[in-house]
Amino acid sequence: MTKVQLVQLAHARSGDKGDTANVGVIAYDPDHYDLLREQLTPERVKAHFGELVRGDVERFELPNLGALNFLLHGALGGGGTMSLMNDAQGKVFSTGLLRMEIEVPDAVAAATVGQGRVPEGWSP
Repeated sequence: MTKVQLVQLAHARSGDKGDTANVGVIAYDPDHYDLLREQLTPERVKAHFGELVRGDVERFELPNLGALNFLLHGALGGGGTMSLMNDAQGKVFSTGLLRMEIEVPDAVAAATVGQGRVPEGWSP
């Protein structure tokens, strides 16, 4: 097994509804959906964001799309019109989640090297 950033296996979109950030994670390859489902638990996602997410994390599975959707409760400092946060609409939570490291089989890691959009020179 090898650790890779989630961005090698998936892309993501995020937004908001009140004080809840919404993050959708979509596998590039449908064959990797089960890896994402196993590795991206609500507990791990909450731990990844640490104090940024003050409430629970809910996960919804969309296997027909090869996607997972997460609701990060208490993540936006009250929401867009009430928050003093730089990202009161939760737009960068997707980028933050794509930096999470997950364990994948060595063959998957080798096959996905360079996949995804990682800024040049960026390292965890």
